[in-house]
Amino acid sequence: MSLTTRTRRRPLAALGLAIPLALVAACSTGTPAAEESSAPAAEEAADEPTEAAARSPRLAVTYDGGIQVLDAQTLEVLDDIELDGFNRLNGAGDGRHLLVSTTGGFQVLDAGTWAEPHGDHSHYYTAAPELTDVMFDAEKPGHVVVHAGRTALFDDGTGEITIVDSGEVADESREARELTTPEAHHGVAVELSDGTVVVSEGTEDARTGIRVLDAEGAEVAASDECPGVHGEAMAADEAVLIGCENGVLIVKDGQITKVASPDAYGRIGNQAGSEDSTVVLGDYKSDPDAELERPTRVSLTDTATGELALVDLPSSYTFRSLARGENGEALVLGTDGQIHVIDPATKQLARSIPVIDAWEEPDEWQSPRPAIFMLDGSAYVTDPANQSIHAVDIETGEVWSSVELDVEPNEINGVSGDVEAGSAEHGSGEEGHAEEEHAHSEEEGHDHSEEGHDHEHTEESGQG
Repeated sequence: MSLTTRTRRRPLAALGLAIPLALVAACSTGTPAAEESSAPAAEEAADEPTEAAARSPRLAVTYDGGIQVLDAQTLEVLDDIELDGFNRLNGAGDGRHLLVSTTGGFQVLDAGTWAEPHGDHSHYYTAAPELTDVMFDAEKPGHVVVHAGRTALFDDGTGEITIVDSGEVADESREARELTTPEAHHGVAVELSDGTVVVSEGTEDARTGIRVLDAEGAEVAASDECPGVHGEAMAADEAVLIGCENGVLIVKDGQITKVASPDAYGRIGNQAGSEDSTVVLGDYKSDPDAELERPTRVSLTDTATGELALVDLPSSYTFRSLARGENGEALVLGTDGQIHVIDPATKQLARSIPVIDAWEEPDEWQSPRPAIFMLDGSAYVTDPANQSIHAVDIETGEVWSSVELDVEPNEINGVSGDVEAGSAEHGSGEEGHAEEEHAHSEEEGHDHSEEGHDHEHTEESGQG
């Protein structure tokens, strides 16, 4: 398939018609900035950033009608932001912002916590959380993948891909690399540190494989051995794992390797990777006829050896159940209410940590169900049935904090408040505030084909 390359400047809102996968270097902007506030001076002063003695990690949870932002250390609700519709949360990669998949595209949420490096140390600031006016327009906002200080956004409705420096997601004058797939589909893209892009191949009806493009947009490798392409995860040594209905594809050093599932139909879609480990945790489904399969096995794929192992669990799990611990542990939140900790080296279940009551996966993928999110060595587990969030120390197994909310939590994500690979290099307490995350892997994945949510849900919800 031929590719074209061109350079032009245009705002994000002015994206044109689909073209053969094209690389476009552009200066892209979101929606126009809000007009200056006419609030009283006292109110403006309350919005000024405050310098803190240490970083202040924060969480965000969606609910039907909005988003709540919490202090990750105290679980205090800091703000409640009204936002209609079914919304999703994606890490932006700069330690400060999240990207909200919502009506119209990816809207930038400022969690109100960040760090500014100064030589051998950093200064830390906090401010009120804010759902900004900055928007990456998208018909069906899908996957967001962060790697090496770059953030790639995929629009399932058009096949358009926008890649920006993670530290500039809230900067409307940012430059963006833009590509468009030949046909729109529920897809994914990731940019590697040398500018190589791994991108899914498919149509609205079927996804069949991937292509690897160099920094200039020229195809260097391709594979059509991946029916039902879904989900990605990064592993050590910049290996990319792509899920298929019969195994996975491993992209490493410009080469693509197919690893087959042990079953004729062995679907791997939602994944959790660690860039410190060669092993990727994935779900595993083996019944192609199931309307809603409740799997009790997970997959562990070693991107260095190509070995794919299956691990039996004492319970089922869902697409929001996968995470990775600070030391690379493979974590699965089971429907028995426990976090099952798997050693990726031995491929064995090491222990299980009781956290919440047993629960059952709902029929509709959009419906709230317990979710797990890792931040600073703690697993944050939502408990929709009891409108709660629990913080768990994975190393000790202690549930060190729990809080009851006044909403039913659905999705959860968060920010470190620290300098990350994609953080803005420097800024003042005020200007930096205007500029500034598993695995994804595929934690937010969905699949309409099987459980109405493994990531084909974007075809219904416009998100991935």
